[in-house]
Amino acid sequence: MSFLKKLFKGKDEEPIHNYADFWTWFENNEKDFYQVVTRNKDIEKNFLDKLSPKLSQLNDGYYFLTGMLDDNTVELVFTADGNIKNMVFIEELVAAAPQLKGWKFTAHKPPVDYDGMSISLDELELEFNRDQMSFYPNESAEYPDEIDITIVHKGFTEENKNDVINGVHIYLDNLLGELDFANLVDTIEVEGPAQATGELIPIEKLKDYLVWRQKEFVEKYDGIRYNTKNDTHSILEAKLKNGNALIAVINTELLKWDSKASHPWISEFNLSYDGSQTNGMPTDTDYRLLDEVEEELLKELKDHDGHLNVGRQTAENKRTIWFASKDFRHPARVMHNCMQKYSGKLEIEFDIYKDKYWQTFNRFAGHP
Repeated sequence: MSFLKKLFKGKDEEPIHNYADFWTWFENNEKDFYQVVTRNKDIEKNFLDKLSPKLSQLNDGYYFLTGMLDDNTVELVFTADGNIKNMVFIEELVAAAPQLKGWKFTAHKPPVDYDGMSISLDELELEFNRDQMSFYPNESAEYPDEIDITIVHKGFTEENKNDVINGVHIYLDNLLGELDFANLVDTIEVEGPAQATGELIPIEKLKDYLVWRQKEFVEKYDGIRYNTKNDTHSILEAKLKNGNALIAVINTELLKWDSKASHPWISEFNLSYDGSQTNGMPTDTDYRLLDEVEEELLKELKDHDGHLNVGRQTAENKRTIWFASKDFRHPARVMHNCMQKYSGKLEIEFDIYKDKYWQTFNRFAGHP
């Protein structure tokens, strides 16, 4: 019998290469998984521990939650846990899911009804709910579109500061939902009542405030595009402390634009090479390869589609290429595909983050 089990391991042991492979595997096992969750039969061992390695074959940074949506429906929530560059792949995974009776597949953690929501941190005497929390906005004449809020927690102290900040982020992730938390909030500060400098507003009004601010933002910038065809690019050179050179090619005309906030998502693409024999700069071979990658990015991320190439910087064994975009999804796809294509030729990393006023580039615009 053991010989037969070994011989007929079945499709469960086949590697997962794409979304279709994953969902085929899931569909082959869904009846067992359904019974595990609905009957609460050691869910972690019999479901979650089996799901996790299959997801990791698709991509790092996939997480999930499960529970009963109603008496007959299991909800399986896939999440990037706030990592912007993975969110689009979570959405693609769920979009590829089959229709299965008794299952609901959800991309991103959804919002929770805040009326009764209360979160406790394990082993800490801290509660996060409407009785303990309030907020106020921080407005800036210099950055009027920045959605900057301060959360005030009654139990905040310098000693438990990190724990309170962590709890506040978990609370907001549940209050707003993962996607709205990423889209609607730019900056968060956390403090206690004694440090508050604004009029405190009940935390249950936060969502309405953010939706109102986002509506204003969309009305102000909707449809705005920028044509980079005739822009001027400047070559900037500097000497680092170790004597090595830094060379940047920056669209300085674009940095003067007064509607930067319409393209708030900054994509930072880092290409590493061996510059140990060339004072941190690329060899001729590396230059050709770096330029090839950059041309590929420029071909895929066009200004009329809402992606603006701000420029690049080369120094200390690394070239960094920046784009500013209206949305984070397409840059994440393009950069992920590029990483796969050039794997083994270059060490590549990328990040995507929100920076409405492009403060990332202040040093190139003459700011401190």
